Amino acid sequence: MNWTSNSLIALRGLAMGIAEVIPGVSGGTIAFITGIYERLLAAIKNILGPEIIQGLRTGGIAKAWVAIDGVFVASLLSGMALGIIIGIFGVTHLMENYPEMLWAFFFGLIIASAAFIARQVTRWSLQAWLALLVGAALAFFITIATPSQGTEALWFVFVAGAVAISALILPGVSGSFVLLLLGMYTTIIGAVKSLLQSFDIQSLLIVSVFAVGCIVGLATFSRVLSWMFRRYHNLTLALLTGFILGSLNKIWPWRNVVEYRLNSKGEQVPFIERSVAPAQYEGEPFLIGVALCFIIGFATVWLIERAGKKKHPTHA
Repeated sequence: MNWTSNSLIALRGLAMGIAEVIPGVSGGTIAFITGIYERLLAAIKNILGPEIIQGLRTGGIAKAWVAIDGVFVASLLSGMALGIIIGIFGVTHLMENYPEMLWAFFFGLIIASAAFIARQVTRWSLQAWLALLVGAALAFFITIATPSQGTEALWFVFVAGAVAISALILPGVSGSFVLLLLGMYTTIIGAVKSLLQSFDIQSLLIVSVFAVGCIVGLATFSRVLSWMFRRYHNLTLALLTGFILGSLNKIWPWRNVVEYRLNSKGEQVPFIERSVAPAQYEGEPFLIGVALCFIIGFATVWLIERAGKKKHPTHA
């Protein structure tokens, strides 16, 4: 794989990392529309399964590196790490100051993503339509579920990591939003931010336990999804399309806050929001700006899709 290909993989990782910081936007969706989703699942499955051990036994580190698709994984992770940092320090600023335009961009991106994934279904049978409806209903229920308060107990941090990372590789369901539902979004993001700024020991402990939970969740869920793609490819694609469509409620540009809560700093932050029409929105709706950002988001998927078609490697 040449440097150009590595750079393109890293850019996809960058987009995935930024997406995962934003509640309601899934890094798995970015992986899917850029043509690396099934390859990513296969790499995760091999890294956390017996394949890497078998590679080490038969051919040493070099064979294991090939078994886990090491160049691909390293390029993707480097881009994701940078994307997460940009998301924490940059995109969160946009969310605080220009939320309507930011959500409109992602709303357009997600609608286009759903259309893209639906086109991959080769035959829309009755079972496929039912899978779409089930996925949409489940994702919509998640978006209207009441978030919990969360806790810094390490066992719950572990569980949050296992569940959130499963959402990371599931298009349409955001890992950040799952953390929000669990009441752990500010805890985890705050711990990562504190660790990057001052290397606080308590933050290091929280992030480490969360990372272990992520590893366990990835090892389990990646195998489930890989099996589903092998056995029920069309049904799985239809289900993922439903997940994406059902998640749209969470990223609707105009949402009024109906309940606040106090964060760890004693500041009031939005806790429960309700989607409304622009006329009922309590702030400035910015209709022209929202429309433009929606179009840009929609067009972005088309550009990403074209880039993905140039290199569309998939591993069984």
